[in-house]
Amino acid sequence: MLEFLFSQYKEASTTQIVLEFLVFVFGIASVVLAKKENIWVYPTGLIATVITTYLLYQAKYFGDMTMNAYYSLMSLYGWYKWTAKTNEPAVKITRTNSREKLIGLGLFALTMGITYMVYKFFDYKLEIPNYIDIFTSGLFFTAMWYMALKKIENWTLWIIGDCIVVPLFAYRGLGMLSLQYFIFTILAVYGYLEWKRIIQEKKV
Repeated sequence: MLEFLFSQYKEASTTQIVLEFLVFVFGIASVVLAKKENIWVYPTGLIATVITTYLLYQAKYFGDMTMNAYYSLMSLYGWYKWTAKTNEPAVKITRTNSREKLIGLGLFALTMGITYMVYKFFDYKLEIPNYIDIFTSGLFFTAMWYMALKKIENWTLWIIGDCIVVPLFAYRGLGMLSLQYFIFTILAVYGYLEWKRIIQEKKV
């Protein structure tokens, strides 16, 4: 499996390899920090998403590119939300209520529509991987919003989306990103379990 992933870099430039490695390191660090509810989740994630935006633009995957540009903006928003108070986090880990679920569903649908229009704007011929890209964009967009609000459901959406994009990135020839999202899946499961434990302890 590793040979398949990394054989794709034989003709890649040194710049691309270095940038993907930086995304790999900072992306993993960001998820680990999110699990621990550490504010550094946002600056590390910001570095990863900005670089990923550039790489996906180069690869002409405009849906994922748009989402990573959005992640960069949401990282700034989440960074503000988490540090709005001095002595404690501005928001607490909770579950979504009915209103937030409806908003999330609306964001999911809206994001897919916008991502589709981005592809059309670039006059790009849509194939099956692009439609999968549109779907996962909706998942990740909503997950990032839930994460900024510290809703445990963000982990559920990350897990579903990660499981989809692992083989997708491998198919696209982005082996390091595929491996990264595989690790993301495992960390997201641990993140969900950790946040669930925190919610249960608060109830007690």
